[in-house]
Amino acid sequence: MHADEVDLDAPLVQRLIARRFPRWAALPVRRLASSGTENAMFRLGSDLLVRLPRRPGAVPDLRHEQRWLPRLGPLLPVAVPEPLGLGEPDGGFPWPWSVYRWLAGSNPVAGAVREPERLAGDLAAFVRALRRIDPRDAPPGYRGGPLGDRDEPTRAAVAELGGRVDGGAVTALWEQSLCAPEHTGPPVWAHGDLSPGNVLVDAGRLSAVIDFGCAGAGDPAVDLIVAWNLLPVSVRDTFRKAVGADDAEWTRGRGWALSISLIQLPYYWDTNPALAENSRHVITEILTEAG
Repeated sequence: MHADEVDLDAPLVQRLIARRFPRWAALPVRRLASSGTENAMFRLGSDLLVRLPRRPGAVPDLRHEQRWLPRLGPLLPVAVPEPLGLGEPDGGFPWPWSVYRWLAGSNPVAGAVREPERLAGDLAAFVRALRRIDPRDAPPGYRGGPLGDRDEPTRAAVAELGGRVDGGAVTALWEQSLCAPEHTGPPVWAHGDLSPGNVLVDAGRLSAVIDFGCAGAGDPAVDLIVAWNLLPVSVRDTFRKAVGADDAEWTRGRGWALSISLIQLPYYWDTNPALAENSRHVITEILTEAG
């Protein structure tokens, strides 16, 4: 646990609920396992979810979701978190927190996707719908800027990883991505963190997309990362065609996937096995695809 994190447990959440939302005070509280790093999640009864920041840096994302999810949700083809209440600092917990409606489904596992063709189509439909939303007053996306802004931390991550990755090969692919033409059109809405941990599936179909803390307007290529962090190579082209990505956008999307994974991998190598494993998966997929 980081020094600035708060230790969270079910009794604390029960007290917070009782004080802020007494109508839900009698509902049972159960902590949920999660590979996420910024928030802790607790199931409240059968229909609700409580999401609490684990450190101060997660608070802006919470407020971001409270503002934008009610606007985005009705325009998207699958469920997204629906904020039902905003809790205030209280009872030994120093930050605001949220209550959402419970969303059914489970996180898919890269390499074990059921009905990948249908999931690829569902993900493409979500990305297209998000891009169609009017971006005029949208905030800048957390990952919406030029790919070149990530050059220094990406190269630093490769150096830190040393022999744990093929440094020459990943650097060559990264440099190819940097050479791709930049996005020159208007900024568009993007989720910004379309990873397996933020996708829910039910019976092989996309049922929900969660965690919109990175969402905002910018280069749409960032949402192509799901082609490598989740979808198998057999349906990658299906997804690309359904989204309508040209060569430049696809190359930038691959660059985003590679950069995110390279930066995450040394940071989470020993502390978050799920994220580290997915990062290794992405790097392997991209290297294999490149031949």
